[in-house]
Amino acid sequence: MSDNKVQIFDTTLRDGEQVPGCKLNTKQKLVIAERLDLLGVDVIEAGFPVSSPGDFTSVNEIAKIVKNATVCGLTRAVENDIKVAAEALKYAKKPRIHTGIGTSESHIKYKFNSTQDKVIERGIAAVKYAKSFVEDVEFYAEDAGRTDNEFLAKVCEAMIKAGATVLNIPDTTGYCLPEEYGEKIKYLKENVKGIENVIISCHCHNDLGLATANSIVGAINGARQIECTINGIGERAGNTALEEVVMIMKQHPYLHLNTDINSRLLYDTSLMVSESMGMMVQPNKAIVGANAFAHSSGIHQDGVIKNRETYEIIDPAEVGVTESAIVLTARSGRAALAYRAKKIGYELTKLQLDQVYKEFLNYADRKKEVINDDIHEIMKTVQVEAVAVA
Repeated sequence: MSDNKVQIFDTTLRDGEQVPGCKLNTKQKLVIAERLDLLGVDVIEAGFPVSSPGDFTSVNEIAKIVKNATVCGLTRAVENDIKVAAEALKYAKKPRIHTGIGTSESHIKYKFNSTQDKVIERGIAAVKYAKSFVEDVEFYAEDAGRTDNEFLAKVCEAMIKAGATVLNIPDTTGYCLPEEYGEKIKYLKENVKGIENVIISCHCHNDLGLATANSIVGAINGARQIECTINGIGERAGNTALEEVVMIMKQHPYLHLNTDINSRLLYDTSLMVSESMGMMVQPNKAIVGANAFAHSSGIHQDGVIKNRETYEIIDPAEVGVTESAIVLTARSGRAALAYRAKKIGYELTKLQLDQVYKEFLNYADRKKEVINDDIHEIMKTVQVEAVAVA
């Protein structure tokens, strides 16, 4: 793998599907898994096999159909979890078992009523047991974001010795600031023996709206896998959004970070997941929201009509959107009105445009958006002899 390649680990079907009301059946999961494989993700976390018979079946069936990506199953540091995951993954061309345990003081004390040494022992045992089934074993240090760096380094070193191939450093509660998370990854790179032989992975939650920023700064500091979901869905406030980290790396080539994602499939994939899960994407969502390439301010519209790059840093086609949208509202100017009128068959002179614009403002003050039918009505009202254009 290239030193600049950042693997995309998609957990839409595991962490994303845990969202209340977003439960998918096996058939739906298979359709999404095939799309994720086509999209170019490196790893598909297909589910948590021991959690239910349905999830076991889904992981098992996904393992059969995925052609290119690694198929991953989540477990706790529990022997039966790992055994069941191995069984579910037996048909995968490239299977991975994802196992781990909480490492923060809070988790050790309140969740496990244990000690640091015992937690490390459980982690080692889990990795070794998983390694007896598959070569590719990922270890997650749950709540790594709030784990002391020195202890976290000790955990990581022990898991590398036990056979882990990937070390997942989750900001499970979305607590870290980007500077803190970046320093954590950097600390591990500089202080863990054998770290050069494994992949460091970022799994960041969005409780404070920092998941994408933390994942990117993690990659800048040496992580080479980002765990994310389509549309940023996931527990509580969600996970890192796949489409965001992919396009950030694509738009900032000086970072020297790249992925194998076919970005032109992002918008359609977003719609597929949204419709399957019944979870609407907020209109102002970055990259895939309905308004991501829509302009309603007259100043912005004038700039975009003259040259798209004045207000758009991404060509809509790069993410699978047909074109930018010029939305006519009371904030729109003459340039936007003339542009839309021409689109539907009217070539207006300057004098005609002045007359039409006055009537347009009357419509715009009454309506949230002026649509094409309204423009036709405006033309009739003003009685402008507009010249029809092909």
